[in-house]
Amino acid sequence: MHILLANDDGVFAPGLEAVYKHLTKLGKVTVIAPSQPKSGAGHSISLSPVACEKLDITGKFIAYSVDGSPADCVKIAMTSLLQENHEPIDLVVSGINHGANVGVHVFYSGTVAAAIEAAFEGVPSVALSAVFDEHFDAEKAARYAFGILEQLLPLHAGDVININIPSLSKGAPKGVVVVPQSTGGFEERFALQDNEQGRMIFEYTGGKHRDPTVSPADTTSIADGYITVTALHFDMTNYERNKSLSKIAWKLDKTD
Repeated sequence: MHILLANDDGVFAPGLEAVYKHLTKLGKVTVIAPSQPKSGAGHSISLSPVACEKLDITGKFIAYSVDGSPADCVKIAMTSLLQENHEPIDLVVSGINHGANVGVHVFYSGTVAAAIEAAFEGVPSVALSAVFDEHFDAEKAARYAFGILEQLLPLHAGDVININIPSLSKGAPKGVVVVPQSTGGFEERFALQDNEQGRMIFEYTGGKHRDPTVSPADTTSIADGYITVTALHFDMTNYERNKSLSKIAWKLDKTD
């Protein structure tokens, strides 16, 4: 098995190294990651030229460092870098991210975006994240995440599985639950700060999650101490609404 490992915390992130060591048990692992942390990058791509450099990461693994977004990393690897070497990818793993990617934050997540980028090409993928802890134990989080990943295999073409590990500083996870993504969102705002130049500075601040529309959901279950597993899909079509829209007798104003 050939696994492509990416992330959004950057090529030197401890979570990347921790997961890499486990993934090598399954086969060959190629690492490609942003040169700098890109948390919150979502599914952005670079429209200007992107630099890519092959690095020896502290003698522990070789990685391609990309001066771009997580989506750039996977796109470059799958459409150019590895394709030229005739190295097809069997699985893409993204993470392990220091900070959970649940609820509406899935849309902002570069970790999830890298996984979804693989699905565009029909390659199964897994996004791995862990709740933010002040003293993050990347090794322990990676062990739990890899244990879940092993049980998921083999995955189907185009699968995107989002796995989140609860706060390990509070003890071992209570179990594993398969739950939907919450759309309730979080209590969040941009706090206003003044600076010496008189400019308004807005800083993002996040609070606890709002009540989800369905329960249990990823936000509530991870807060309760469970590992959450959620199958995602990049097709955002609202098929039911499309049915009603198709019943409209559309008219075209031909003014020219």
